[in-house]
Amino acid sequence: MKRGRLALLLATSLVTGLAGAGCGNRVIDKDTDGVPPAEATGTLRVLIPSFPTSTKGKEAFDAVVADFKKVYPKLKVEANFVTYSTLNEKISTSIAAGIPYDVMVTGVGWIQPFASKRIFADLADYGVTPELIKQQSVAALIPAATYQDRLYAYPLIADARAAALRISAFKEAGLDPDKPPVTMAELKATAEKLTKRDANGTITRPGFDMFSPNGFRQAYTTFLASTGTPLYVDGQPNYNNQMGLETLEWIKSMIGNVQVFGQQNAAQQPMVLTGEAAMGMVGGAVDCSEKGIGQKNCDDLKFFRYNNGKEVEFVGGDLASIGSRSKHKLAAWAFIQALSKPSSLDAMAKLNRKIPAYKDAVNSPQAKSNPLSKFVAGGLELAVYEGGSANWLEMRANFDAQLTQAVLGQKDPAKVLANLAGQSR
Repeated sequence: MKRGRLALLLATSLVTGLAGAGCGNRVIDKDTDGVPPAEATGTLRVLIPSFPTSTKGKEAFDAVVADFKKVYPKLKVEANFVTYSTLNEKISTSIAAGIPYDVMVTGVGWIQPFASKRIFADLADYGVTPELIKQQSVAALIPAATYQDRLYAYPLIADARAAALRISAFKEAGLDPDKPPVTMAELKATAEKLTKRDANGTITRPGFDMFSPNGFRQAYTTFLASTGTPLYVDGQPNYNNQMGLETLEWIKSMIGNVQVFGQQNAAQQPMVLTGEAAMGMVGGAVDCSEKGIGQKNCDDLKFFRYNNGKEVEFVGGDLASIGSRSKHKLAAWAFIQALSKPSSLDAMAKLNRKIPAYKDAVNSPQAKSNPLSKFVAGGLELAVYEGGSANWLEMRANFDAQLTQAVLGQKDPAKVLANLAGQSR
């Protein structure tokens, strides 16, 4: 489904049927919020991308349901396991059909678009405050769950990013791996020293792998934030300025200089993990077993974060919300409480190779399972993320396409940023 059609579908469904179901809709359960939990009946509909459709995924989800059933024994749970590529459409079509979800798990950058369309319920009614999240979860994720000073989601798991260098490559170039480059200027100078070329001048080993197979949106967001400049402030674009332009120009100066545009390995994984690049951006986990990259490769890695005035760590993740049209809002909150128990979060983190978004994540089983997860778990309070505008889901693809055009010299970087800012709302 096209982005424009999605936006139209959302707007139309809200105008024609937010307060009640339209003609031909399935019968919606009776409101259970005034019914004792032990007596509540009906079906709790859950839309969630956090459990893969595997045996282990089903077992982990069933454990959450079993926990929930201790409070709501008679309420059925109907789960729709989706991927992020189909999540938007599922929410939109459920609203149009008048069959709303009670619990919706979406991602960082998704809360503001859906909260602005009144699809999510304000969690203050269920005792969720910034103070509660600070006590139990990751305080740095509060803005990602907030729209117009109200909380609409509870953090579940974090999908963090970092940077890595090859110790052997640094030593070979006479550089100190214990002093990684953290500013954009340092990264460029170091990457140029680490880049290898053949006799024809073709890059054979990137000095820095931007790892942007789908575009430069996340790289741009991260480096910009490391200057102390978030992508959006109070829902308004904060990149059409001198710092935003300098960041985009810097990325442009790297491509073709220390890395060929679009260069990837066959596995489409960060090349620094296997030594195909000397430095680069990485995800939030690494498999050091022989089934993964092996212990020898892991031992040759050192992880670091960017700091152009502010140390940051790019973070995505899964956040749980209550549907504003739910007839089972109290039950939906009870289900989110079951989802957010440490044992549930640990299971989701392992299944998705992400970090549980609870207070002591650095000591979680996932963090202890590999050195990269341990590193990013220790930096969750430095979280920065993409999104912030009410139309971010429409803007994401625009960012990738237009930033790429600027990096490749097809469009003027300043005009690209001005154009993107003009499209944000």
